[in-house]
Parts: sequence; structure tokens; C-alpha cells
Amino acid sequence: MTESYYLLIATFLPLLLSPVVYVIAKKRGANSATWLSFGILAISTMLLFMASFSLQGGRTAYIESYTWSQFGNFGLRIDGLSLPFAMIINILCTVLTLYSKPYMLHKIKESFKENFNKGENNSDSESGLYKSNTGVNEMKTLTVSGVNEEQYTNQQMGLYFALYLTFSMGMLGTVLATNLIEFYVFFELMLVPSFFLVAFYGYGERKRIALMFFFWTHAGAVVMLLGLLAMGFFAGGFDYDTVRENASKIPDQWLVLIVFALVIGLGVKLAAFLLHIWLPYAHSEAPTPVSALLSPAMIGIGAYALIRLWLELLVGSYSQYSIYINLWGLATMIYGGAMAMMQDDIKRVLAYSSISQMGYILFGIGSDSTLGITGATLMYVSHGLGKAILFMMAGAIILQTGTRTMSKLGGLAGRMPYTAVIAMIGALTIMGIPPTSGFMAEWILFNGVLQSGIANSDTLRIVAFGLGILATVLTAAYILWMYKRIFFGKIPEQYTKIKDPNRYVIVTMAALAAITLILGVYPNPLLNPVADYIQDMFSNDSTVLQFSNVKPVSLESQNDQNKLVAVVGGGS
Repeated sequence: MTESYYLLIATFLPLLLSPVVYVIAKKRGANSATWLSFGILAISTMLLFMASFSLQGGRTAYIESYTWSQFGNFGLRIDGLSLPFAMIINILCTVLTLYSKPYMLHKIKESFKENFNKGENNSDSESGLYKSNTGVNEMKTLTVSGVNEEQYTNQQMGLYFALYLTFSMGMLGTVLATNLIEFYVFFELMLVPSFFLVAFYGYGERKRIALMFFFWTHAGAVVMLLGLLAMGFFAGGFDYDTVRENASKIPDQWLVLIVFALVIGLGVKLAAFLLHIWLPYAHSEAPTPVSALLSPAMIGIGAYALIRLWLELLVGSYSQYSIYINLWGLATMIYGGAMAMMQDDIKRVLAYSSISQMGYILFGIGSDSTLGITGATLMYVSHGLGKAILFMMAGAIILQTGTRTMSKLGGLAGRMPYTAVIAMIGALTIMGIPPTSGFMAEWILFNGVLQSGIANSDTLRIVAFGLGILATVLTAAYILWMYKRIFFGKIPEQYTKIKDPNRYVIVTMAALAAITLILGVYPNPLLNPVADYIQDMFSNDSTVLQFSNVKPVSLESQNDQNKLVAVVGGGS
């Protein structure tokens, strides 16, 4: 077997080259930094695809493993569960790199303008009046504290992309990790750069909001860590395989506490109902390219961790608690949707929408059905694509109009036709309308919830299913209401001459729209690996409802032939 380092390079290349991007930006400008960052993330994504080609169904996995002192092995693994999460994270990070260029140039120039105005005591300064420019080529020569606009812009763009690359590394590492301590390290590593991205480049009271975001998510991570340490202590090791093999050794009274710690800690990351306080502030006030990663990609990692760390590792502890997760997801769906209906700020609508969409995922995870859990996993994909498109739409409107208040907008479809069409594809994805990926995900998710209720003659689950279907109507209501207020009606006079933003914005939005349509028509590249993996994960658990048309696979008999392992660096 040929040893390879696909996942190691894919994960750490963005981190290692982030200082290079910062230097390139300072010396050669934002354009060079943008394309270098794009190239780095494109290579990382390509390496993920190369590793995924080894997967052959079931619990097939491609693993790179390295000895890691007393913690066990430092491993990177791609399988049917981590595949959709890793791919969406890297695809979004790569595409949003190009989108970041015009948006962040505009944002940074506006910041320079504010600093310049504060630094001057009279408006008749020698430098003259500063005029905002949303283009990407023209640079001014104003100075603030001895730094001209070009120098300031290049430095800030370099810092932005350095933090951005580090953030992408942290997110990817969490879903590829094979060790509890390793998972926690990556989990915290994605928090630190995202904190600085909000604090440095956000809107409003960005420093206070960044601190709120940091403290809420860090507190959740610490609670989760206590559960992870207890798992490793009782299992005799921190590697996922060790924990899964020795899960029966965990005392029942401790198992309850561990599950509670995982659910609460990861519930904060998911922004589930009652643990969601930080999200509307952080996601609405973050710079839009960062919002388009925080909301579609980062918070959904909590769902991945619930499936991986709880459902897969703590064998046999799932079914007795699943109904509570199901009802929690239902409450989150309804609350997020109701709050989204009340907003006038586009980004706050989308922030509350993200809370609601995480409710869908929890709803599926709590279905006590392999079909429902598969649908929940695929909901991460559809939400990632659809919500990224809608946040990018919000950014396009901010760039062209200078506002994100819907009551000040209207009739923009005639002036921004490309933005309007692509945004509708994103809206259809979130609503779960064919032929987008959202329909495929919701169909599978709700099927699983209903089948579980009927198979177990569980009236509560059937009622929850009915209320969940009603929540989809609420989702359609706030999405269409937002779309109408932005793109239809009478256009305000001051916006009669605006047009679609430049190609960096339109092409990147269109790329994500194309992916959601392709997956909506042909979902098999993601559906089959996820469905096979989830089915095999519960093949020996009779309490979880299995796919009716899939024969469970005996893991013991096929383990050797189905598992591709690349062992490198002296690991085991």
C-alpha cells in the first residue's frame, strides 16, 4: 500500500502558508493575496477529493495516523460521515475566498474612511474629501497616522486572509480528527481566528459581540471537554476506536453525565434553543464572508460531533435520549423561524434562520432512525449551500446599496437580476423545494422521523412530525417574505441606477447555486456514502430503526477488507 499524506497536507497547508499570505498582501497587494489564498484552499479541497476516492461504501475509511505521546494517535480520517462535512467546509472556504476580495476591500476602505474622519479636526484638510469607492482597482492616497490607504488596505487584507486560512484549518481538522483530545484542540483552534475576524472586521459593537461569541462558545467547549476527558478516562484511551471498543466499561451514572456534557457543550455550538443567545449578534455583525462561514459551516460541526462522539462512540446510549433531542430540535425549528419573521435586518433574518435550520438537524438526529440521521447529515450540506448563497446575497446588497434594512429596499430584481435569480435558488434550497439539495435532505429527514413514530407506535413522535411539517411552512414564509421585500415592489429612487456587483460576487454565488442544483438532481455521490455509513453504524443496535430495504452489514466479517488505512509517521 502506498503511503500518502493527502489529509495531513489538506489540513495544515492553509495554516502553514497563512504568514506567507500576510507578507504577500503587504508587498504585492490584495489581488495577489486573494488568489494565493484561493489556490491554497483549492489544493486542500483537491486533496480531500483524492482521499475520498478510496471509499467503497459501508464503514470504509481512509486514515492517516501518527503516534502522539500519551494521548494515543493523532489521526486524520475521511469516511461516509466526515465526507459531506469536510467537502462543504472546504468548498465554501475556497469559493468565499474570491467573494471576500471585493467585499473586504470595500469594508476596509470604509474603516479607513472612519479613521481618517476621526483623525482630522476640520473638513478642509489638505488631503481633501474622502469618497467611498466599491471598486477593487482604484486606491486613494489619504493618510492616517502616517499610513496611506493602499498600505492600510494591503495590511488589513493580509491579516484577514491569514486569519481566514487558520479558521478554515480549524473547521476541517474537527471533522477529520480521530482522537478526543485532537478534536478538542481543533475545536478551539477554529474559535480563536473567528473571534478576531469578528472583532477586527465586524460591524456595530463588534468587540463586545466578539467577546460574547467567544465566551459562549468557549464555555460550551469546556463543558464538552469534561465529557471527553471522562470518556477517555473510563475507556482507557482517547482514540475513537479505543472509546468505541470500551464504551461498555463506562459506569451508567457517568454515562448520563457524559451524554449531558456532550449535548450541552455541542448544543451551544449548534445554537440550539435556550443556548442560542450569542448567534444572532455574532452572525449578523460579522463581515458577510465570515457570516457565510460561521452560519453555514461552523455551527453545523456541532451536529457532526453529536453523531460521531455520542451516537457512534457511546454505543447503546442513544435511543433512550433520542426523543428529547427530537423535541429540542422541534422547539429550535419553530423558535428560529418565528424570530426570523420579525426581523427587518437581512442578516438577522438569516441568523435566526440558521437557528431554525439547526433545529431541523437536531430533529433528524433525535429521530431514532438511521434514515432520519442520514437526512440530518445531508441537511448540513443543503443548509451550507443555501445559507451561504443567501448571506452572499446580503453582502451583494450591502455593497451596492449601503444598507441591509429591508424596509429601505424593494424592487431590486430589475436592477440586480443575476443576484435575484441566484438568491432564489438559495431560498429554494433552504425551503426544501426541488430540484435543490434541500428537498432531498428534508424528504429523507422527515421520512425517518415518521417511520420511527409509526414503527414504534409512538404518538409523541407522530405529533412532533406533524408540527415539524408545519415548521417548514414557517420557513417558507420568512424566506419568501424576505425575498419579496428586497426584490419586489417599488424601488427607492436612490437605487434606480444600481446594478449587479462585479464578477467575483456573481460567479461565486452561481458556483454554489450550481452545486445545490446538481445534488438535488443527482445526490448519490453524497447520499450513498452517508447512508451506508449510518446504516452500518447501527447495524448491531436493534433499538434504532434501520433502513427497511438495506441488509445490515457484519462489521466483524468485513472490517479488514473494507477499511483502507494509510499509516504514516510511525503510527498504528
